[in-house]
Amino acid sequence: MSGSDVHKSLPAALAAELVALADVGQLRFLRTVSGAQQAHTTLDGRPVLLLCSNNYLGLANHPRLLAGARAAVDQYGCSAGASRLISGTMRLHEELEEALAAFKKTPKALVFNSGYVANLALLTTLVGDGDVIYSDALNHASIVDGCRLSRARLQIYRHAEVDHLAQLLENTAASFRRRLIVTDSVFSMDGDLAPLPEIAALARRYDAALMVDDAHATGVLGLCGRGSGEYFCLDYKDIDLQMGTLGKALGSCGAYVAGDARFINYLINKARSFIYTTALPPAALGASLAAVQLLVEKPEMVLRLRALADYFRQGLRHLEIAVNDDPTPIVPVRVGDPQRTMALSAWFLERGVFIQGIRPPTVPSGQSLLRVTLSADLTFSDLDQVLALFAERRREFKS
Repeated sequence: MSGSDVHKSLPAALAAELVALADVGQLRFLRTVSGAQQAHTTLDGRPVLLLCSNNYLGLANHPRLLAGARAAVDQYGCSAGASRLISGTMRLHEELEEALAAFKKTPKALVFNSGYVANLALLTTLVGDGDVIYSDALNHASIVDGCRLSRARLQIYRHAEVDHLAQLLENTAASFRRRLIVTDSVFSMDGDLAPLPEIAALARRYDAALMVDDAHATGVLGLCGRGSGEYFCLDYKDIDLQMGTLGKALGSCGAYVAGDARFINYLINKARSFIYTTALPPAALGASLAAVQLLVEKPEMVLRLRALADYFRQGLRHLEIAVNDDPTPIVPVRVGDPQRTMALSAWFLERGVFIQGIRPPTVPSGQSLLRVTLSADLTFSDLDQVLALFAERRREFKS
């Protein structure tokens, strides 16, 4: 086949793949939110109640964050202009990193452009040939991709099964130079928690480093929203590296890694996805710094979020709809079939409630679900409205 024939056949092949995805209920498309990321917003020109955003504390449109972003732009402009190791490190980067280290109670923190980039940095920098990674089977896609790119040997343990992790460590740990255990703290689709105290104990026993993705725990877990470490009473000596995002509960954009200064200094010198990219812009830094300061001042936001999540779970149980019992604002409602899942999502949207359906490959085959995510700017009355809709379709959800 000539080069021109290959070029002509590629679009047709891609189109056929899209048709195949549609046939099994897995075709995706974009929806346009034309209002702010808040509980009551506008989607495709219609007012909706937003129950699929990760803006857990409702900070994305908070006046303090808006003021922080504006002040940063006024002083520093619109761009960092370069990578951090060239001329891109601004005083705002340092202020945010100092605030994050204090918030996470670690010696040092380093800001990245996204959680995906941060996980790639950690996994491709800290381990490589001759090393081994032990990864939870349901870890986020960014962890999966980082593991693949690391060139380290990969050992996958069954989801949250400490005994299986212990078995893998016992059988393989002595064969490798460096050992790294990596897990989400809050798993993004099911909202359940990793058994971090037990995992941390195994890391100590087998001389392995422990990396925790705290993206869905920052601003959510612990009395003050400091994340999984606070929730489980673990510190940076138990969890070597904590990755968290600034674009979920903290309402801004970007990510951070917090931990021992030696780890952070190594990342500055070796992490390609940190070294070879233009730094976060001033607006994101100013908003993120305001978010951290606001959460330190008003930790009661976390308690309100938890109260809303408890209320919603109790309402679903009253309808005999099975839900998890985890202390997070992620409430998965099982459906099973992907096409029926998306039909239910569309039905809710027709009634002004945007709940996203989640299908393979994001979840395993046969486990499609409606992923309800709650935010602190919702009201109990809002949740009553949503529960009334669930009551109408209660028999269609897995028990």
